[in-house]
Amino acid sequence: MTRRVTARDIERKAAGARPSRSAGPALPASEPLRMLARRGLRPRLTRPDVPFPATLEAERADRLAALLTHYAFRLFLRGAIQHPEGFAAPEATSYVDARKAREFAEALVALRLATALGGDRYRLRTTARSFGGTLEWFVGRALERTLGFDVATGVKFHAPGVGGDLDIVAAAEGRLIYLELKSSPPKHLSDTEIDAFFDRVRVLRPDLTLFVMDTALRLSDKVVPMLVAGLKRRREGSPAPRRLERELWALTPCLYAVNARPDLVANIRSAIARGLLGLSPLYW
Repeated sequence: MTRRVTARDIERKAAGARPSRSAGPALPASEPLRMLARRGLRPRLTRPDVPFPATLEAERADRLAALLTHYAFRLFLRGAIQHPEGFAAPEATSYVDARKAREFAEALVALRLATALGGDRYRLRTTARSFGGTLEWFVGRALERTLGFDVATGVKFHAPGVGGDLDIVAAAEGRLIYLELKSSPPKHLSDTEIDAFFDRVRVLRPDLTLFVMDTALRLSDKVVPMLVAGLKRRREGSPAPRRLERELWALTPCLYAVNARPDLVANIRSAIARGLLGLSPLYW
């Protein structure tokens, strides 16, 4: 007859086991990454995909950030990145005239981020796969400098079954904010991308989420309907989207969509302010 295992046997066996030597992963350095770790995720920063040194000194970083506040310059740099072998200044974008394109190219040369090849041709000194990493750098820096957020950009978070990186996660006042940034025109946005975005939101459970399109085009034509459809695929009874001002949209009390007109960072700041006020208890 097999002897029945008692509670005392279980406790004795557990007491005799060798303790685990693993102390768990080291605590991440920044608060947004710590907030991800507390959610059971394993965040890791990716290598910045930017057309400039990752450790750009303060003076050049300030000058570059000032240029990036201009939508026209962002369009120019986005085009320049797509020509790693070199480009004539007017080839970078058709949205500015040749004179302005040359001004932008010479500004990059002055910042030692591009080389003049002669014959009105230029080449970026550092290549990047796309403009997305630069947009993350610019917006993340603005959140740190103008709103005092602790920011992490380009974050892998290793959630099973969920693809993609977190473009920006920011922490302040005990709140976690997630920003999904899109640097391509709305015509390239797909339902697959929308579903992947909502998968990341579902796993992350941020206090506030922003879907940011770096475009001057209306979000109401395609982007907002796609976001609404993505919400409906996940839950019934989603509220109707509300236009708060220009192309600042509230899709839920905690989900906002913004574009770049007239000012990308100002629109992001407005959405964050409205979102945080909405999360706060109301006192009279």
